[in-house]
Amino acid sequence: MSWRRASRLADPALLYKITSILLRYPDDQVLAYLDDVAAALPAVSSSRARERLAQVVDWLGAVGSTEAAAHYVSTFDHTRRRSLYLTYYRHGDTRARGMALLVLKHTYRSAGYPPPERELPDFLPLILEFAALAPDAGTRVLIQCQAGLELLARALHEVASPYRHLLDVLCGQLPALAPRHLTELRRLAAEGPPTEEVGLEPFAPPDYVTGERR
Repeated sequence: MSWRRASRLADPALLYKITSILLRYPDDQVLAYLDDVAAALPAVSSSRARERLAQVVDWLGAVGSTEAAAHYVSTFDHTRRRSLYLTYYRHGDTRARGMALLVLKHTYRSAGYPPPERELPDFLPLILEFAALAPDAGTRVLIQCQAGLELLARALHEVASPYRHLLDVLCGQLPALAPRHLTELRRLAAEGPPTEEVGLEPFAPPDYVTGERR
């Protein structure tokens, strides 16, 4: 999607596009997009969301690639509480997660978005890239993962990471948590993800999956 086209999109597609870029590993390619992201921000209708996104853009531009990359790795790569892989919060490293990943791939393909093989389909920037292209289907995926998003947002606030602003924007796009999701959130916050380490292979063969995960 070109930025000229993206800047004309209404929310939430533009928000998903911006956050999909800002939540990726801040290498030179991502940092090269910062001017384009900044130019697109006036098209964001919510002033509060616009301010939060601008804070991340300004921070990335100020600290540079080396410091930004070190912060990214320490924030996301070595902790169970701040994972960007959203099915991990509900399922941990269990076979149930393998099934959830398979269903998520099916959701992508059904919407005409073949998921890249180099990345797990529950990687938040990848989900947001999909949501920018298919906002309705992408929003449904985010709602299904909402408890994990809320946990990630809380954990980022605890360490005062600038990335917390992006999670605040995303959580603000979604409806209030349903009672069953609140119950799940409290359980996950207290217990953490399941720890059964039996791999990520699903119980069912690929042709078993014909619908979206509930």
